[in-house]
Amino acid sequence: MLLGDGASRFGAAWVALCIALGIHVVDEARTDFLSLYNPAVRAIRARFPFLPLPTFTFPYWLGGLITVTVFLFALAPAAFRGEPGMRPAAYIFGIVMAGNGLLHLGGSVYMRKAMPGVYSAPIILAAAIYLLASVW
Repeated sequence: MLLGDGASRFGAAWVALCIALGIHVVDEARTDFLSLYNPAVRAIRARFPFLPLPTFTFPYWLGGLITVTVFLFALAPAAFRGEPGMRPAAYIFGIVMAGNGLLHLGGSVYMRKAMPGVYSAPIILAAAIYLLASVW
């Protein structure tokens, strides 16, 4: 359990990553992320049919991301209280979001062009590192 200033720093880091996620969702939606994602998933499934990778329509994809983002924001009070269950959640949230940011950046370097979601990738990566550092 985090106490005192540590809990408030942890809570602020949690909220910062939630805000970064919201920005990232808008970035991906505005740069047509699904036009890259869905064909990539189809190609992967053609080669490895045992992988259960989903494809999405825009409304379901966006609705799901909004739902997840709102849910994560709803956990902010628990983060500010330093609830013990928030530590493993923060590690998962931080590692997944850091990986997401790195994949967007790495994909853009590999493809030699700005891929969907790359503009907010540094923000999400920085916020993920902040959250991981605050919980560590």
